[in-house]
Amino acid sequence: MVGTIVSDKMQKSVVVAVERLFRHPKYQKVVKSRKKFMAHDEEEKCKIGDVVKIVETRPLSKMKRWNVIEILQQAKIYDPASFASSAETGIPKP
Repeated sequence: MVGTIVSDKMQKSVVVAVERLFRHPKYQKVVKSRKKFMAHDEEEKCKIGDVVKIVETRPLSKMKRWNVIEILQQAKIYDPASFASSAETGIPKP
């Protein structure tokens, strides 16, 4: 499954939100559903906003049954230092 990291405040654990679209059986409207899974992140490389791939594994704790396999896309990081220096000169840095 592929999802987005919504919390990384724990040690070696992250919360991954997985979204899916499905058609309602009676009303035929497309509905977006979101479910959160706790996953194990051994190297602690995942940050909030990263898109990751998770797979099911044996129970690691009361809530953790998923393992982070790879980071598919890194989140864009906001750097306040570069923003402050561009405000002084008036020229934004790339």
